[in-house]
Amino acid sequence: MEVTVIKNIGTIVSGLVDQPTVAGSVIVIKDGKIDAVGGDDLIAALDAAAVKYKSIDAGGMTVTPGLIDSHTHPVIGDYTPRQKMADFIDSSIHGGVTTMISAGEVHTPGRPTDPAGVKALAILASKSFAILKPGGVKVYAGAVILEKGLTEADFAEMASAGVRIVGEVGLGSVKKPEDAAPMVAWAKKHNMKVMMHTGGTSIPGSSTVTAADVIKTDPDVVSHINGGPTAVSLAEVDSLLDNTGLALEIVQCGNPKVADYVARKAQAANQLYRIIFGNDAPSGTGVIPLGILRNICQLASMSGIPAAQAIAMATGNTARVYGLNTGVIAPGKEADIVIMDTPMGSVGKNALEAIEAGDLPGVALVLVDGVVKVSKSRNTPPPVGKVTIA
Repeated sequence: MEVTVIKNIGTIVSGLVDQPTVAGSVIVIKDGKIDAVGGDDLIAALDAAAVKYKSIDAGGMTVTPGLIDSHTHPVIGDYTPRQKMADFIDSSIHGGVTTMISAGEVHTPGRPTDPAGVKALAILASKSFAILKPGGVKVYAGAVILEKGLTEADFAEMASAGVRIVGEVGLGSVKKPEDAAPMVAWAKKHNMKVMMHTGGTSIPGSSTVTAADVIKTDPDVVSHINGGPTAVSLAEVDSLLDNTGLALEIVQCGNPKVADYVARKAQAANQLYRIIFGNDAPSGTGVIPLGILRNICQLASMSGIPAAQAIAMATGNTARVYGLNTGVIAPGKEADIVIMDTPMGSVGKNALEAIEAGDLPGVALVLVDGVVKVSKSRNTPPPVGKVTIA
């Protein structure tokens, strides 16, 4: 049994938007999952039982769940032909991202659009990234793009092979609700989660999608409600907020004014649990390794959302939508954990205060399944505190 103890924690951010922090200063990890959260009595119990363990002293810093990027566009391998850049996924873990969710491998050179090719690409990407894990990041890839000619049998086949996501509806030849809705129903029947492109066009071949289109199609996630990169009108945002219970995705490569509007309206309606965070990168905007942290900082510093709740939008909210056993600091959850602190020079006295001041926190340590993957971020500002591993 592999046991790791994280001790001397200043604040534990839970990942739960309705209970954003957890009392305690110690987390015990066993065999890659969180075993217990509490105080020094947990360490005393391990010592009394003569259990050998690795000790990580957090130095009074803030511990959060690993961040989840709900919207990325990978191809096979850690390379993006969109920006001709290698290792963009590996770079993201240095921004605290431990899980990525594909919104479709649309940038794949020569991407097939016939039913057989669509299925093959989805299955290949899903199985490839299940093994690859660049930098330690868990990539849920193989998000099938809906193309005309797919049948329910195709969805059953893909689901049995491990495909669990339908990428953005609207990026393929299936664009309108009358064509998409039956396929969405088949996907849900086979336990797939469905995203839907919302707003203006993003790449050649995509189409403008209105709030009415989304409501008629009934996906699980309103992809980039703040635009990918062009957003729907505020009236359409109101319609999606008021007339659906769908998850509302805010992306870094989108419209900041609409992001602020969505956050403020959701907070007023006590519906912050519906908001999730993505990058929508690689895209024309670029590759943004710190994009999820930037989303958190934007809403916490500009939209009046407490930092711990903004972090929940990038962790527990997304994990709940996609049925992932991560994103929350609680017993039984996968030990995907970030230790962060106020960056040098910030007015914030800790990571949460720094975020609410608009400063990116310094990532000091990242664990995936209880294993250290980043000992100091190469991308964030340096943290004031220091982690000690014994």
